[in-house]
Amino acid sequence: MRVFVAGAAGAIGRQLLPQLRAQGHSVTATTRTPDKLSLLRELGAAPVVVDGLDAVAVGEAVARAEPDAVIHEMTALTGSTDLRHFDKTFAVTNRLRTAGTDHLLAAAAAAGVRRFIAQSYTGWSNCRTGTPVKTEDDPLDPHPPAAQRQTLAGIRHVEAAVLAAATMHPIVLRYGSLYGPGASDEIIAVIRKRRLPVIGDGAGIWSFLHVHDAASATVAALDHGEPGVYNVVDDEPASVAEWLPFLAEAVGAKPPRRVPVWLGRLAAGEVGVSMMTQVRGSSNARAKRSLGWQPAWPSWRQGFTGGLAESEPAPRVA
Repeated sequence: MRVFVAGAAGAIGRQLLPQLRAQGHSVTATTRTPDKLSLLRELGAAPVVVDGLDAVAVGEAVARAEPDAVIHEMTALTGSTDLRHFDKTFAVTNRLRTAGTDHLLAAAAAAGVRRFIAQSYTGWSNCRTGTPVKTEDDPLDPHPPAAQRQTLAGIRHVEAAVLAAATMHPIVLRYGSLYGPGASDEIIAVIRKRRLPVIGDGAGIWSFLHVHDAASATVAALDHGEPGVYNVVDDEPASVAEWLPFLAEAVGAKPPRRVPVWLGRLAAGEVGVSMMTQVRGSSNARAKRSLGWQPAWPSWRQGFTGGLAESEPAPRVA
């Protein structure tokens, strides 16, 4: 299959390109940065510099590639996340999820693409009431913290726009909280400095996903699954009070501090309090059943102890 990967130089793309090539696919991969062309070439793709917000450039790149499938992995997440100004941190990513998605969909439709796969997210975007673990049928948060409203609107847009492209067998993959090579360096550095405390009871539920498994689910979606939304996460949703001390120990850090909610709110705003005490996890049952996918790292416990470094291979799944 000829596959066009938009936004291929990030943590997921670096895992995805070799897996696509291993399955025999011919891959065109885009980056906004000329310095990353050689990396994409080394990973087995034909690299192209494209600004995902330039509709003409996107259209020309897709037309030249003549792909059978398009994979949308475009984000712009660099540096630390300012929880008090969450939407500001995600401003360019939000544009890529709105205007960038629209440009890519238009280009794909014009090129006669048969399958369109897009990255989304599951975690803090879930409704924060009711059951602790949500499925794809549960609603997204109708009342997110103010500082996350624009980012959630971007998530809603990419999902709705892609699913409306019925002729391209649209699939939306909601990745969980990513970790592994290139995806967790920031949080590990903060934990080692003891700057990520457990706020309140730490009852917020997170669902994690190793970048290797994000890539393998994406490859599976090229050949499996009905059109729709899929939560792509590991098998073990866990509270902050459980996973944060475990991760600290795994990276050789001191145990995280514990602070009351009022102090956490001063430091990290409502977003920080929500993510530490209120968010809900996600079920991967649909993805495993319909995509024929199994995470190589079925639990963050295994991943945090053996899957953080580039040189550590994923375990085999029996």
